[in-house]
Amino acid sequence: MSDFSVKPVLTGDRTVLRPFTEADAAVMAEIIEDPEVVRFTGEASEEFSLERLRSWYGSRYAQNDRLDLAVTDRATGELVGEVVLYEWDATARSCTFRTLVGPRGRGRGIGTEATRLIVGHGFEQLGLHRIQLEAYGHNPRALRVYEKVGFVVEGVRREADFRDGQWLDWVMMAVLDHEWAAHHGRPDVGAVSSRAR
Repeated sequence: MSDFSVKPVLTGDRTVLRPFTEADAAVMAEIIEDPEVVRFTGEASEEFSLERLRSWYGSRYAQNDRLDLAVTDRATGELVGEVVLYEWDATARSCTFRTLVGPRGRGRGIGTEATRLIVGHGFEQLGLHRIQLEAYGHNPRALRVYEKVGFVVEGVRREADFRDGQWLDWVMMAVLDHEWAAHHGRPDVGAVSSRAR
């Protein structure tokens, strides 16, 4: 198992995941402020100035305890979001996953492919045993993406967050290395082919 010091370029049919640079800060500022991103990721606890975002995204390459990659549209090169493996536990060979995709990357399968690419990298190249996440229960699009890639619901933290006058659930999901080895991020394909026999 290696750490997250190697920052790969991962290429799919629709997207290329690449290391961040300072130059990505302005676009990420727009994405972070998108109302849907805010709705499903929560308000930032502090304001992110462009200077602070430049420093943050410019320093991602030097972090060996997490892997932050820019999600870009393969056809245009446009930056549309991010995927992150973080909270790395070397002993348990596990980490946490998160993603956000801005409006120009939604509805085209880019988020699903980006998730598949980075999770596959975590298992196949980094030797992880478990990748987990938490998502708002009122975010069906994200939950569907995670299920399509093979994440399994492990539980619900009921009414764990209070926002905009409502109690919100957190859904806990994970995928394990042996599950990934069986379906490579396409559990529905395996289920369909086994039912067809």
